[in-house]
Amino acid sequence: MSKDSAQSRCPGCGLVMPAGNAIPYTGYFNASAECWSVFTEVAGREFSNAILFGQVHQLSVDAYAVQHAGGRHPDKSVDIHLAGLCLILDRGVAPTAVAPRLQALASAISDWPHLEPPAIAWRQTIFDVAVADDHIAAVREWSAGVWEAWSPQRDRVTALLRALD
Repeated sequence: MSKDSAQSRCPGCGLVMPAGNAIPYTGYFNASAECWSVFTEVAGREFSNAILFGQVHQLSVDAYAVQHAGGRHPDKSVDIHLAGLCLILDRGVAPTAVAPRLQALASAISDWPHLEPPAIAWRQTIFDVAVADDHIAAVREWSAGVWEAWSPQRDRVTALLRALD
């Protein structure tokens, strides 16, 4: 295989990208450098547009985080981001109101359970958001699919959120 045809497969979401054209990545998400590079492009787009930031940035961060569970990704992080998806998608909390609740949750719980990631082939990844014509609709569809894949853990996530009651 020539260097030009080398491929990278993300261990978290399965995204296949040409290898080597990525920003360095040493974070704890279970992601390839190439997948992380796509996420940073999407996040940059959201940070530079107040409407995108307000409507879907929290969903993007939470969906990406839990789609890349496993590896060195700590249970606390996975649980917090699942709670974010639950607050927005199940409870209808405005995305801009989620971060303070997640901060309170992080302070309220000291023992974070391990929630087993779904063993599936993901239908959508951050790449689908990056190339979408309608960014908001793409994030909403992708994040809903990610949350649905985690549905076997929904009761445990809901139990974690009781710490906020």
